[in-house]
Amino acid sequence: MGYPGDQQPPPPHQPPDPRRRDLPPYSGGDDSPLAGRRDAPPYGGGQPPYQREQPPYQREPSPYAREHSPYEREQSPYEREQGPYQPYRPEQPPYAGRGPHEQESPHRVEELSSGPGPYAPPPGGQPGDGWDARRRPTEPRVPAPPEPVWDPDVKGPWWRRPWALGLGLLALIGALFTGLWYAASNEKPPAAAPAPTKRSTPLAPEGPTGKYGYTGSRATDKSPLSLGELFPKRKFLKDKRSYVRTVVRREKKCADGVTGDKITKALKSGGCTQLLRASFADAKGTIIGTVGVANLRTSAAAKKVASAGGGGERKDYLKPLPGKDEASKHLGTGEAYAGGWTHGHYAVLLWFQFKDGHKPTKTEQKRLYQAAVDVTDATVFPALDTRSLTGGPS
Repeated sequence: MGYPGDQQPPPPHQPPDPRRRDLPPYSGGDDSPLAGRRDAPPYGGGQPPYQREQPPYQREPSPYAREHSPYEREQSPYEREQGPYQPYRPEQPPYAGRGPHEQESPHRVEELSSGPGPYAPPPGGQPGDGWDARRRPTEPRVPAPPEPVWDPDVKGPWWRRPWALGLGLLALIGALFTGLWYAASNEKPPAAAPAPTKRSTPLAPEGPTGKYGYTGSRATDKSPLSLGELFPKRKFLKDKRSYVRTVVRREKKCADGVTGDKITKALKSGGCTQLLRASFADAKGTIIGTVGVANLRTSAAAKKVASAGGGGERKDYLKPLPGKDEASKHLGTGEAYAGGWTHGHYAVLLWFQFKDGHKPTKTEQKRLYQAAVDVTDATVFPALDTRSLTGGPS
């Protein structure tokens, strides 16, 4: 091992002229400046062009400089002059010696090259015959298998063929339908709901389904009427209009409660059995009137009684029932509004007038009519509606 600068750089290599075959390899001709002078300086003698003169301030060599470095090696055998293209063959195996700083390897080269293992020489060879124990023998390469070539005429596996896929799909559909059929056949029918128990008494009695129900005929409404059923309240209020009942009466004969031949005959032919009357007055005592209810055999008979003597000046009407009070005692004097309605086999007869008995105008007739509606809606018709549903009094 040396230091940089101890050795001169080797001369540059110039290949010989291939046309001159008389010269040995790597030797210059007669015209070469280096012919026969291998020790000549590389730049033709003298100092190289880049070497400068020694500066005056350069120091003298140090007395402590060593003549030779202890680490400097001898000339390497690889630096010997050799011919071109000749392989290197060392006289002794490499790494046989040991340098000053090299440690002894636990396995010698002889052991590595002589014993079995990856570093053993090939059969019939010696460790020194060009065999490097550091290199493993090269195993022969196995060529890769050739890639398969696709051939359209070659059929694939059977499970990839169309007929196999179709059979598989049919089998799947069949299994699905089989499972559904099995689940439907094993399904238990729902338990029947318990039959509703019959009530001992119906909410509403079964009866005629006509417009008036039981009151369509006396055959289905046999219970007689009463004053308390038809006129239960003495005072009542209807749409902020108040009325008071002044007197009530039950007639022994239906003919005693009417005036006129037509209405009398209609009551008799209709089989009238009852005629109940009651008189009312408004809160001011200005309007007074009488309401009567006749119990007939059928609905047709009730219509004849209600319409008897109608049209123009009425001569057949309900007799007014005067009371003992200051207002209703004037009933039957002067002009009045008279008429009648029906509810099934019942005829509702009316007489309403003003207290002083003057002839009402068209506007005043509306007031009399409204008073008749208020009184009957609060007394008579609720009772008759109940009979229509139940066939008797409430």
